[in-house]
Amino acid sequence: MGNCFSVQCSFDNILIRGWDSTVGQANYVCKVKEILPTLSGALDELKARRNDVQRKVDLDEQRRLRRLDEVQLWLSKADTMITEAEQLVADGPQEINSLCLYGCVSKNCLSTYKFGRKVDQRLQDIKDHMSKGVFNKVAEPHPAASMILRPEERTVALESTVDKVWSYIVDKGVGIIGIYGTGGVGKTTLLTQINNKFGTTPEGFDVVIWVLVSKDYDVGKIQDEIGENFGFLNESWKNKRVDQKAVNIYGVLHNKRFVLLLDDLWERVDLNRVGIPKPSQQNGSKLIFTTRSLEVCGEMEARKRIRVECLKPEEAQKLFQDKVGDETLNSHPDIPELAEQVVKECGGLPLALITIGRAMASKTTPGEWKYAVQKLKQSAFPKMENEVFPLLKFSYDYLDPTMKCCLLYCCLYPEDYRITRKRLVEYWFCEALLNEYDNFSEAQTHGENIISSLLSACVLESDGEYHVKMHDVIRDMCLWIACQLEDEAEIFFVRTGAQLANEPDFQAGECAERMSVMQNQIEVLRETLKCPNLRTLFLSKNKLKVISDGFFQFVPHLTVLNLSENKDLKALPEGISELVSLECLDLRGTGITELKSLTKLKMLDLSYMFQLRKIPPYLILSFSELQILRIWHLPSLDPAKEDNVLDGVGNEKLIEELKSLQHLNVLMIPPITSMIDLNRFLNLELFRCCAETLSLWYFWKSNVFNVLCLENMKHLERLDILSCEDMEIEMGKLHARVSSSTNCTSLFHTLREVLISSCYKLRDITWLILAPNLRSLELKHCGIMEEILREGKLGEVADVVRIPKDTPFSKLKRLHLESLPELKSIYWGTLPFPCLKSISIVDCPKLKKLPLNSDSTKGNHISIEGNPYWWAGLGWENETTRQAFLSSFQIRSGFSRTANRFTG
Repeated sequence: MGNCFSVQCSFDNILIRGWDSTVGQANYVCKVKEILPTLSGALDELKARRNDVQRKVDLDEQRRLRRLDEVQLWLSKADTMITEAEQLVADGPQEINSLCLYGCVSKNCLSTYKFGRKVDQRLQDIKDHMSKGVFNKVAEPHPAASMILRPEERTVALESTVDKVWSYIVDKGVGIIGIYGTGGVGKTTLLTQINNKFGTTPEGFDVVIWVLVSKDYDVGKIQDEIGENFGFLNESWKNKRVDQKAVNIYGVLHNKRFVLLLDDLWERVDLNRVGIPKPSQQNGSKLIFTTRSLEVCGEMEARKRIRVECLKPEEAQKLFQDKVGDETLNSHPDIPELAEQVVKECGGLPLALITIGRAMASKTTPGEWKYAVQKLKQSAFPKMENEVFPLLKFSYDYLDPTMKCCLLYCCLYPEDYRITRKRLVEYWFCEALLNEYDNFSEAQTHGENIISSLLSACVLESDGEYHVKMHDVIRDMCLWIACQLEDEAEIFFVRTGAQLANEPDFQAGECAERMSVMQNQIEVLRETLKCPNLRTLFLSKNKLKVISDGFFQFVPHLTVLNLSENKDLKALPEGISELVSLECLDLRGTGITELKSLTKLKMLDLSYMFQLRKIPPYLILSFSELQILRIWHLPSLDPAKEDNVLDGVGNEKLIEELKSLQHLNVLMIPPITSMIDLNRFLNLELFRCCAETLSLWYFWKSNVFNVLCLENMKHLERLDILSCEDMEIEMGKLHARVSSSTNCTSLFHTLREVLISSCYKLRDITWLILAPNLRSLELKHCGIMEEILREGKLGEVADVVRIPKDTPFSKLKRLHLESLPELKSIYWGTLPFPCLKSISIVDCPKLKKLPLNSDSTKGNHISIEGNPYWWAGLGWENETTRQAFLSSFQIRSGFSRTANRFTG
């Protein structure tokens, strides 16, 4: 055995001597006993440094900061080194016991050599890593979460509730938070403030998503709103089933720390079916929702439930005073005391205080205030119908009879529906609700004033420039009035958004004067409608395919019929010709292929009827009472198609038929495809006075277009110029035009929307300085355009028309620029944009600067969408400007959608 050991040791020593010569003669075997204690000491120092750094990180993370990546990398490497070094120290005694000859020879020299080398190397690694473990800071604020800032109205007494909700948001143990309370108490306002707070205090979340749910919620609608945040809304997405969409949504959200805000829940939302991972302590995500029901909080498994209470007396007084105004409150010595009584009767409900406060803002006599107190005291408050509706009805009672009818009319639309203001007024007109006027042009002003009054009374809400909405509580109150109160003459039958697959029980509405079954899934109407008093019928946004010929047999007084957005409805029933009282027929977006004569019509809408193949000759001529006619975007407008909507009759014949419509006030015609046809229409006085929209398509042979030929179009609101490849737009004879007119600054004062696309010879559109009220500008696929406004030309035009050249686009709200490869400038300097809401830039690689400075939007938050590489290359006036708009940028997703106020 001794000989064997000697041979093995000798062989190992030979190997060691060979290895030593290549590593600087280091004798790791001899050093093992010496350096093991040194490694143990270094290990203790590394543990102490690691623990110190970790404590700093933990402290900063408690302050909602995010640890630096380099710190995390250092900690990870430290943990690995500590584990390996602890193992070496633990193995040390065994290796030392194998040493002999004063610790310089090992019974297993090769093993000890390798061990010593590891110890020495790990000691050097620890020393190096220790030197890198000194940090000035270990964490920083989280980057802002992806979110959309929402408009909000600051009200009193919500700050403490916001703080309470926020404390649960930062609590890792709380995943789902329910906010509940009476309708109109401020839940949505609270949720809006929570949403916006994430813009300044991101708390490490990746994305914040807002979804309005409302009554009779639809899983697909929720999925679409969530999917829009991730650019899913394309044709492929639209064709997917609910379960497929759920997989896509889950795939995105399961690895993100998200916040989902659901507003106005009426029942449990199945998160699994939508595709939402359940928030938990493990994933760190949050679900926050509002509801009127504590029961829903339980069904949604809310970890925390927060009730939004009515205002305390002093808070209610402050809010009411803010809405009424000091001038009114001080207009008579008795009013302040009466105001206190009004506030008391409001029960601290913010919506009632705001609504009634605004209604009383113009009441300056004690008698009016005493009447208000008396009306409020007549209502009891045990339940919703007795607590909320009577308070809201107070503002209704102050409306004049016409305004009451107009307000109740709005509840025919589904909950949360964006109601087009113009169309609403048109329906009112045809219903004779604006019965002081026989002419729509005059009635339109009156109707707009009614909408403004309803907005001021807080019973309608503005939703952009062209739409209004009803608060759901106000809508419920209106339905309560129209359907249940015995002293009200109006009787409504409303089954909107109820997911009905079959026609409802119309017998229940046989006494109804107004009926709406909008936004359902009804395919066939088989019954005969027996409603002798019916004046209004809304069937829009169903899936109608067939309406029986006898359906309209017993509705002799039907005045307004809305069949719009039923694309599978191919034919009108024969019985429709028997509707002798029908004055309004809305067929937008239907699949109807042929029209029928209805002699009393005042309004006819044929927009977006892509299946319409025949308008018989003289049919338009038969609509002698027509005041509103829209025949916009029909299938024959593309010259590549052979079949003609007008049954072989061209624009010349259309003009002849239009000439017979002596009462026409609003006209929308198909796009015009040649300068010859445009001149024909411009020579028609009715067209110049009535046309609101003008579309010029495929002007193949037109080289120069003098835009001043449109100056006499008195009500032109929208201009589309599409695929006019050779067109150049000029302002010929501007000097002559100005010299013969004193009203030189309003050549296109009614023009609000402009869309120009695929006009390959346009170099600029400086003529838009003549449109001072422009709201929306969309410019696409103009290959050689270098400037939107050309400096020299703009200066010349400004001098001629005597307007400041630094004030173009002062009313602009939306700017969309797409596929403009040569565009270098929108405007050479900076401009004030007091109304601007959004800028979208797509594929404009040479546009390196926007006409913005830190004062351009006067503090209004705008959205700037575009490619991140384009954004990174933008030049700014200074760093202050860049910082001012940093939070405005959003990565653009999806496709451009041209806004159209006439749809919906």
